[in-house]
Amino acid sequence: MRILIAEDHPDNREMLTRRLERRGYEVHCAENGAEAVEMAQTCAPDLILMDISMPVMSGIDATRALRAMPGVSDVKIVALTAHAMESARRECMEAGCDDFATKPVDFAGLVALIEKYTASSAPRA
Repeated sequence: MRILIAEDHPDNREMLTRRLERRGYEVHCAENGAEAVEMAQTCAPDLILMDISMPVMSGIDATRALRAMPGVSDVKIVALTAHAMESARRECMEAGCDDFATKPVDFAGLVALIEKYTASSAPRA
């Protein structure tokens, strides 16, 4: 099970990577939306955790780009954002995200979301 984390904050990337790898996931990281779009084509993720506020290309724009690309358009995308308002959720879902999680990340809740979308192949801790 491959997860692509698109997150510009190095501490968040490191924390998520470490915790997901301990659960048996293969993790790849992108530092911005443009890098995430490029990496999604090469690392073939099963799921993308997409920070919404990133430099170079936002998570919203990256999600829209991914949804328009053959071969990756059906990859599940979970938005990660500190913006917990309903308008932020709506914007993420309209861009093509499959789900929404707020920061700071509730790791148990995030794992439940991951397993919701990847139940047949998700490793168990």
